[in-house]
Amino acid sequence: MDNQPTEVTINGVKLHIIQGDITLQTTDAIVNAANSSLMGGGGVDGAIHRAGGSAILDECKQIVSRQGRLPTGKAVMTTGGNLKAKYVIHTVGPVWHGGNQGEPELLASAYRESLKQATGKKLGSISFPSISTGIYGYPVNQGAQVAIGSVIAFLRQGTTSLRQVVFVLFDAKTFAAYASALREIA
Repeated sequence: MDNQPTEVTINGVKLHIIQGDITLQTTDAIVNAANSSLMGGGGVDGAIHRAGGSAILDECKQIVSRQGRLPTGKAVMTTGGNLKAKYVIHTVGPVWHGGNQGEPELLASAYRESLKQATGKKLGSISFPSISTGIYGYPVNQGAQVAIGSVIAFLRQGTTSLRQVVFVLFDAKTFAAYASALREIA
């Protein structure tokens, strides 16, 4: 992993890449790679709901009863419940169907909409998992390119309260893909 940057600064915002458990992050918000029902599930989604407790699910149920299922590429915010983060931003990434059905655009939208939620609440820090690269089947290297590219593009616009963005990646393979994407894009 020599010469793999794990941190850059864009318009005064630090962008970090770490390997770890997103449920333990102390950023103002963590992002949940949710499904459209917002009722919890496997992977990151299940881990966040378990660690955060029933308050998160209760707010998710209220959101769904008000506006229906969350469309792919959109994001909503709830309490962080028992998590160290004050808020959870739930976003729905695309299921991979080969890459020709709008998946890159929908994935970029999931990151962008999450950043807009954080900025709208004037938050200073946010942690992201690798959205859609688990059971939704998005290839990790391509997903990392979209993730890093869309976050950097958002930060370059310079209209955010955020001072820190962290990608919290569960395993070494995903971490390496994000470090490589950061080197290429930043």
